[in-house]
Amino acid sequence: MRFARVERSNVTVEPVLLGPDPLSAEDVVSVARGGRAVAVDERALPGISEARSRIEEHVESGRPIYGITTGFGALAAVRVEQDDLQRLQRNLIRSHAAGAGEPLPREIVRGMLLLRARALASGRSGVRPEIVERYVAFLNEGITPAVPSRGSVGASGDLAQLAHVALTLMGEGEVLTEGGTEPAGGALRRAGLDPLSLEAKEGLALINGTEGMLAVGVLAHHDASALLRAADVSGAMTIESALGTDRPFAEDLMALRPHPGQAASAENLRRLLDGSEIVAGHRESEHAVQDPYSMRCAPQVHGAARDAHGFAGGVFDRELGSVVDNPVILPDGRVESNGNFHGEPLAQALDFLGIAMTGLASIAERRTAWILGIGAERGLPPFLSQEPGLGSGYMLAQYTQAALVSECKGLAHPSSVDSIPTSGLQEDHVSMGWHGALRAREVVGRVRTVLAAEAMCGAQALDLRGPSTPGRGTGAARTAIRTRVPFLEQDREVAADLRAVEEMLRDGSLVRAVEDAVGALR
Repeated sequence: MRFARVERSNVTVEPVLLGPDPLSAEDVVSVARGGRAVAVDERALPGISEARSRIEEHVESGRPIYGITTGFGALAAVRVEQDDLQRLQRNLIRSHAAGAGEPLPREIVRGMLLLRARALASGRSGVRPEIVERYVAFLNEGITPAVPSRGSVGASGDLAQLAHVALTLMGEGEVLTEGGTEPAGGALRRAGLDPLSLEAKEGLALINGTEGMLAVGVLAHHDASALLRAADVSGAMTIESALGTDRPFAEDLMALRPHPGQAASAENLRRLLDGSEIVAGHRESEHAVQDPYSMRCAPQVHGAARDAHGFAGGVFDRELGSVVDNPVILPDGRVESNGNFHGEPLAQALDFLGIAMTGLASIAERRTAWILGIGAERGLPPFLSQEPGLGSGYMLAQYTQAALVSECKGLAHPSSVDSIPTSGLQEDHVSMGWHGALRAREVVGRVRTVLAAEAMCGAQALDLRGPSTPGRGTGAARTAIRTRVPFLEQDREVAADLRAVEEMLRDGSLVRAVEDAVGALR
């Protein structure tokens, strides 16, 4: 396969290469969301071909090898004749394409295609090179299988979801269109691609992996990274407008408890509040002896989320270079069954990610509630309204936060503590990692909205503190928000304000505006 190059804005973007090297999370995001081209690394082709030769040798030998000359799961003891091996693989894909629920978003399926192609390109699965090249063609041609969102228990990988992907390789199943779905056969014909017949081991290799939960996890983790910085921004705006003190964030205090996430968050808060006339004007006042936990302990809570996020990222990075097939072909030619496909490492990391992000939402909601209500004790009008009583201001913004935080708490219940046996008790412990992945993704989306509400209210509160000047970072955040959301003079549709700020968190423009003023946040 020729290496592809993509031209964007007069800049040549090199393709993501699939071969012996691990992918990065940035590679996954650029392909899944940005449509970056993909190519097979020429260095990978000899290894792929050698592994395929080993499979063919074992098939000729007639020895029973799981999934190659036998049935699957609880049917592993059933021998399959050589003449039926193609049918065995075809039946495997058709029978395992048993998902249910709404189709997955396009970006997740593209991530799955990329990650499974990378694993097959490692030369440990025994597929023909054209199998890898076909997934690459799907990515480059924009052919995205329609994959139901439910049905994986995260044990032998994400079997149902990956089977729906593989089904389109055979010209069956459906693919996504702008308005819905269409039969895969027509999309293949338009792209000049013929359906492929699967040879021995290939069907099993296409579905026996964790690439579904990994794709969801990498994308959610990427989005969560931006929200960690956004939480420090919105939190600093609230603390400042509440006449909170910055003294608890001092570097020497942070050194007494040297968790890296806590130190990073505290540094961000100090930089965001630097130069604030509002903070300086009451640093020694009586009310500043101790602020509520949601303000005083922001670095500790935000920092714990950062550390859990870092742990999850490390797990995902290792998985991006792993081989999770079963059986695998080793360099000495052995074909060995193994348990590397089990999703438990990812399942726990995904649970931790959801729990950590829920903590961010929870503390942000408490800070927002404080300035909307108790803030009156420090000179803010009730609910930040210019005409309290006649107007309700941002009262209902906190209701929305409360509802979303409650949802996050339910979604953050760990999925990895569950297990339900499958395949006639052969697969008697499963990870539920796919469930955890979908939950973590939903949590991240809700947290974005909660933080947007805090930032929206923080901008209003800072304006009400005028003419005192806010910090360089918080002032930049307020100015950026005011380019999309005007000061709330009288009641209007709050949802429109909230959507505007949420989009600023989604596209990164709020944090970028702050970093333009204070430098890169940690």
